[in-house]
Amino acid sequence: MQRFISELQRRKVLRIASGYVVAGWIILQVALSLQTALKLPDSFSTIIVALLTMGFPAALVASWFFEITPEGIKRTVPSAGGAMIKPQTTDIILAGMLALVVVIALAQFFMPANREPLEASATAEAPKPDAPETEAQKPQPSIPEASVAVLPFENLSSEKDSAFFAVGIQDEILTRLAKIGSLKVISRTSTSHLSSRPDNLKEIARQLGVANILEGSIQRQGGNVRVNVQLIKASTDGHLWAEIYDRKLDNIFAVQSEIAIAIANTLSATVTGAEKRSISATPTTNTDAYDAYLRGLTLSRQNDSLAGYMQAAKSFRDAVRLDPDFTIAWAALAWNEALVYFNNEQTDAQRDAAHTALETALRLQSEIAEVQLAKGFYQYYVELDYAAARTQFEKVRAKWPSNYESLRALALVERRLGRWEESKSHIEQAISLDPLRADLHWLLTGVLVSMRDFEPALRIVDSALNLSPGDVELISMKARILQSLGRLDEAEIVLKPLLQSRPENQAYDSIVRQAVLQRQYGVAITALQAMLDQKSDKLTTANLNLQLGRLHALSGDAKGGAEHFEQARTLYLVEMKRQPKNPTPLVGLAWTFCFLVDRENALKHVEKAIGIAAKDVSQRLDHEETRMRIWAYFGGRDRAIPEIARLLKLSYFGPLTKVDLRLDPIYDKLRGDPRFEALLKE
Repeated sequence: MQRFISELQRRKVLRIASGYVVAGWIILQVALSLQTALKLPDSFSTIIVALLTMGFPAALVASWFFEITPEGIKRTVPSAGGAMIKPQTTDIILAGMLALVVVIALAQFFMPANREPLEASATAEAPKPDAPETEAQKPQPSIPEASVAVLPFENLSSEKDSAFFAVGIQDEILTRLAKIGSLKVISRTSTSHLSSRPDNLKEIARQLGVANILEGSIQRQGGNVRVNVQLIKASTDGHLWAEIYDRKLDNIFAVQSEIAIAIANTLSATVTGAEKRSISATPTTNTDAYDAYLRGLTLSRQNDSLAGYMQAAKSFRDAVRLDPDFTIAWAALAWNEALVYFNNEQTDAQRDAAHTALETALRLQSEIAEVQLAKGFYQYYVELDYAAARTQFEKVRAKWPSNYESLRALALVERRLGRWEESKSHIEQAISLDPLRADLHWLLTGVLVSMRDFEPALRIVDSALNLSPGDVELISMKARILQSLGRLDEAEIVLKPLLQSRPENQAYDSIVRQAVLQRQYGVAITALQAMLDQKSDKLTTANLNLQLGRLHALSGDAKGGAEHFEQARTLYLVEMKRQPKNPTPLVGLAWTFCFLVDRENALKHVEKAIGIAAKDVSQRLDHEETRMRIWAYFGGRDRAIPEIARLLKLSYFGPLTKVDLRLDPIYDKLRGDPRFEALLKE
């Protein structure tokens, strides 16, 4: 043993071992820093540790058998007496033992000290196979420490009309926080209904899936503004950081970026150089233009409708008129003009308005995230270039990690491309950033319905109704799911409140479907007539007339049906000329001509709609189902039945179901055909 220790010292094995450990530690620290900065996967540091561990015994063995000398590396070294000592078998065994001991020590150093044996952990935690899983046993999602939700800022200004300013500043701080990749930031939609200073912070944080809450207040007076903010750790209700900013209004952007960076530093979140430059940018020096921009943001958030988009667009136009170089206002204007175009205002003038706003934003600052997002929505809503839009939204997501809009947009465009599983995944990710937003749950429900996953869809829509009780679209969606499951009695109960309270126009599809499947038309006719008596746009009025005509005809009132069909035809023709690239009037005309027993015109118009939707996989299939149903209405068995067999295997908006085939009168002329009956039995 004495000889072995002497040899260790003489061959510098201990020196090499200590040097390797020090160098390995430095390499590991650099690797961990790179992993955080570049957002590399956890496996990166694991691989580095494994390589260092495997390299250690190699270094020890090499130092035992080789020595670096002025003449180079030699395999043997001189003994004390000057003779050459050749490696012995005992030496090799001793060197191997040393390497093994150090490797074990190194592994113990890197492994967590509190890790329990896998078998013991599994035995302790796994529920018994026969016992139902309790809530406590269900895996709970982990909440990252670097996560924050921003509550609505309290407006302390004497001018109450400036409430939009407090909303806008909260939104702007959120926007900057969301650009920090190492932070999880909850969208404003999920917090907008909350109090500025709630008592139950712990419960709110649990619902939102965050560890920290930012509270704040805004007081504006003339050209001065006071921003008071405090960051609170929800689990302890302890204050992590607080600050009061008294600034001139034209310095508000510096305040917003200072708050974002202070929060990131407090939560030990890394802010890259590019992120810091992005959140520190000053978008305008014109305070009136900024006011108009914040007003537009508030309007667009508060009214998710065609009227809301048009009002917001007006404010954004005011902003860019006051400051023609206000890039993010141009981007917001382009996005809103594209939304107006998409929502049944598909005219050349509206398309030009969206295009001009986007081109101006791209000319000013083409690479900032807000402009890239607007470009994606223009490609989606106006150009209908879904593949390009998907690529664009992926770019935005990389720049703006906690921006739920890019995830929602990906989900929307993937539906159009028929990529249903990816759409579902992106909606679920968006919900993690905006968990209390009911329309995201509605969107997820719609995707599940398109995939014919009706039972999971029913659970999701019930959760959404807990968030937004009385929401007409959610109630209508739940009724549609129950109808698709053949649970018509339950669907009737769900729809009853809508039938009794002059329902909004969004509900009429489910009301009509319920009446048709049950072949009971009177209540639905009354409800749709009440909707028709409300002031509606031309397309909605045409759609209501079409459905009323259908219900009257099915109830035996041919004259009443014909009157409504004629009104629908007149309105659809006007809208088709005004919006030649919108397939909605074409499909409406196809159905109108179908019920007026004009098969040639019915098929001609639906084929035009299919052509317009060539890039939209799901909408095209929807129109192909309309074509199939027209063939079925005229008894075209050889055309309709093969199409039914094909469509039953595909996912698309409002997909065909066996319940429709069994109960809808439109298929009555197919009944008795062995091919049709076989499809019902499959």
